[in-house]
Amino acid sequence: MNRLLQTLILLLLAILAGVITDSFHETTVAAGDSAPDFSITADNGRTITPLNFGGKLLVLNFWATWCLPCVEEIPSLSGFQRRFARAGVVVVGISDDNDEASYRAFLARTPVSFRTAHDPEGKVKKKYGTLRIPETYIIDRRGKVLRKIVGSQNWMTDQVIRDVETLLMRGS
Repeated sequence: MNRLLQTLILLLLAILAGVITDSFHETTVAAGDSAPDFSITADNGRTITPLNFGGKLLVLNFWATWCLPCVEEIPSLSGFQRRFARAGVVVVGISDDNDEASYRAFLARTPVSFRTAHDPEGKVKKKYGTLRIPETYIIDRRGKVLRKIVGSQNWMTDQVIRDVETLLMRGS
């Protein structure tokens, strides 16, 4: 009986060690990687996946209303979406706000010209290994991550505009 109990304890310890090791394994998506597959319903009711943009360049931005750099980035990201919408660029902002009422109130008073989605559990963010926000991924029509931008930026600078125009010319 003692031998069986020892074997059972060792087996449980091995399983526990595997679970702990797996929980520390962090998925981090970088430029050159395939974009993790996900599906989320946007606030306009449409389903968003990395590949359902009909050959367009997807700019996937993780943000939250309580994140000051995220909020400061919204006007330039909105301007960026307006500038490149006809050129085949789609901006999607995924918020991980826990409080849906605050999230909805923020969107009601803040002009946002790009698609938004609410993901309070952070399921999509976890698939990308995003720990800090804002974080943005530029994904081509084949689902390959072309750029990863950690932190806020001004999306209307000459450098960003030239970079995206180059990506569009290459057919990314």
